[in-house]
Amino acid sequence: MEFRLLGPFEARHDGRPVVVGGRRQERCLLAVLLLHADQAVPAERLMDLMWGTSSGSPRATLHTYVGRLRASLAPFGVRILTRHSGYLVEGDGHTVDAREFTGLVGRAAAAGDPAERVRLYGDALALWGGPLLADVADDELRDRLDGALGLGESRLTALELRAEAQLTMGLHERVAEDLAPFVRRLPGRERLVLAQMTALYRCGRRAEALELFGDTRVRLAEELGIGPGPALTELHGRMLRDDPRLDRPPAPLYAVRVGEEWLPWTTSGHPALEFCNTYAGWGSSGPLPGSDWLRRYSALAVWSGHLGLADDHDVTRLLGHASRNPSEATAVLEAARAFRSKLYACLTDPGDAHAFRAVADAAQRAAALAVLTRGDGGLASWRLPPAAGLSLPVHAVALSAAELLMDARRFTVRRCPGADCGWLFLDEAGRRRWCSLATCGRSASPGGPGTAGE
Repeated sequence: MEFRLLGPFEARHDGRPVVVGGRRQERCLLAVLLLHADQAVPAERLMDLMWGTSSGSPRATLHTYVGRLRASLAPFGVRILTRHSGYLVEGDGHTVDAREFTGLVGRAAAAGDPAERVRLYGDALALWGGPLLADVADDELRDRLDGALGLGESRLTALELRAEAQLTMGLHERVAEDLAPFVRRLPGRERLVLAQMTALYRCGRRAEALELFGDTRVRLAEELGIGPGPALTELHGRMLRDDPRLDRPPAPLYAVRVGEEWLPWTTSGHPALEFCNTYAGWGSSGPLPGSDWLRRYSALAVWSGHLGLADDHDVTRLLGHASRNPSEATAVLEAARAFRSKLYACLTDPGDAHAFRAVADAAQRAAALAVLTRGDGGLASWRLPPAAGLSLPVHAVALSAAELLMDARRFTVRRCPGADCGWLFLDEAGRRRWCSLATCGRSASPGGPGTAGE
């Protein structure tokens, strides 16, 4: 079953609403147990939360409510067990949005890639349908539950951290839109105000950013008797001076800006290798900050144009198609990443027959679509027609990979041995060991940083 507690209480089975508990307080009791799934909640604690110091026989009422809930939940495999003078809902077999929210927030906080943080925080915030148990709990109970679980605070922190990650990716327009409903009514969340002021400034809305600072300063003084903190005050001063560094997010390391996308340096000497190098850190034990450059389909399309696998007209068409068909674009991006893994394995391990077959199959599919065209200089080349659709960049890489696998240069492919790198490059001179990143080989090369890439 699915239980939704962030907002009005709702229970679903196979996507259909299910009526659980005939009374509001029965649903409220179930929600409290679900918030502590797999943990026994003492009966005394439940009675205190549900009825406080009211007169009557709360223990008998509690037993009655638990019995009714057990009967209504049994057909769906959800069990309420008696444990240590209390009650426990088993956590397996159903989902609870509040628990999913907490898990997603934790994963987002641990993610190194800003795009992954944005995605996970977005998934968490999308679960928020309103105040906890909006229709079954009164304000006092909601405050007590949320005070122990910290869901409301986690939501605001997620908004702040998502906005900061979006700003590092240049998504200031999205930040300005997302935070607008919050900053005016939460002046004490200076981190939110800071992110919104930065977003407005980068959108060319300097006057609005300065106005927001003024409003925040007035409300902080009126409501809390304090002034803005050092970070807000410094940002305000930089805006008054038109500090040029405020106009852009910090650039990722080893990156080049192409259109609206950050792409990795070109270091390998071949498009098929550069495709593998859109994931930095192949040799590390885990993903590095900013490691996956293909964070969205638009990056894949722009990258294919940057490497000469598609012309400007192709890229414009692909970006338009992707914006109109986001689910299709996402599916192609996932397929591109899967192919990238197979190609990397094929190029680094000539004996990997399974990886070779995957690359060969992709190349054959691409060849069935390719058209031999004559260029302006008289040289012919294989080009992919519009019929290739959003998969055009992947087909183009597959053709490029096939060309490399049939060339003697295939035997000069090297993998950078840097512990946090693993990028591929061609070593036709037979003298290079490291790739072109400034840090690679620094500790192992006696000449220090100057020998990297030699």
